Amino acid sequence: MAVQAARRALFKAMSCSKQYVAFAKVSFASRLNGHGARHYSADPNDDLRVRHLDGEDAGIVVVGINRPKAKNSISKNLVKMMSEAVEDIKKDNRVRSVIICSLVPGIFCAGADLKERSKMHQSEVGPFVSKARALITELGNLPVPTIAAIDGAALGGGLEMALACDIRITSSTAKMGLVETKLGIIPGAGGTQRLPRVIGVSLAKELIFAARVVDGTEACRLGLASHSVEQNKSGDAAYLRALELAREINPQGPIAIRMAKLAINQGTEVDLSTGLAIEEACYAQVIPTKDRLEGLSAFKEKRRPYFKGE
Repeated sequence: MAVQAARRALFKAMSCSKQYVAFAKVSFASRLNGHGARHYSADPNDDLRVRHLDGEDAGIVVVGINRPKAKNSISKNLVKMMSEAVEDIKKDNRVRSVIICSLVPGIFCAGADLKERSKMHQSEVGPFVSKARALITELGNLPVPTIAAIDGAALGGGLEMALACDIRITSSTAKMGLVETKLGIIPGAGGTQRLPRVIGVSLAKELIFAARVVDGTEACRLGLASHSVEQNKSGDAAYLRALELAREINPQGPIAIRMAKLAINQGTEVDLSTGLAIEEACYAQVIPTKDRLEGLSAFKEKRRPYFKGE
């Protein structure tokens, strides 16, 4: 019974994401040439920049939020642009990891664009929040590892976006919190569900009830972030650490990583017996791959494997 349930859950997840066989033409806004340096911009018409790194960093995608005049707050246009970017990434099996970061110094994402929200009719608020929630859900469902590089304030929806990522890296001076109760509302893009799963129910309740904001060091202590790094003069210490981690992930077998992520994500939502069956089903997906044979050959020949995602 557990095996059958696990297989149904696994195949449903694969069908929804089409994650290990999909391939599409890249349609990202711009590319980096030769290195992973981050470039700030004050162009208000460029809310999001999605870049493929190249050379040895090929396979790493950097998604940079760029709304300097609005503290990277989540607007209708940003939701639209991010949804399109996530869809492109999901369909491109050349992508091996994704870094979500800010191109604005001192801020990650301040949450909802309250100026825009104040101009919405009451009937517009619910549908907009639903679209933002769907975006963050799709971000969480990406088949490749996602890393949130938090070099500044991540509040409300900004933290919810980071919570949907697999790994969060923060600078020690960054500020993080679900502060919606200060506005008489609750987190509406997954915060009430993801935060307890990350740091535990009691601590999540405390932070949400009190609308508490913690710095990067405290976030790391609570388990909200995997790493906290001292901020540098250029204000991108978390991004640089995220890039280091992406470079660690890059050489590993891409199909194996996708299946490992799927096994973990599906398995943590069920009992152990069903989770083990999900792991077995995911393992079965890597057995017939050329990458598995390449890994064995490389081990035998004492060389670095060259995985193609096949």
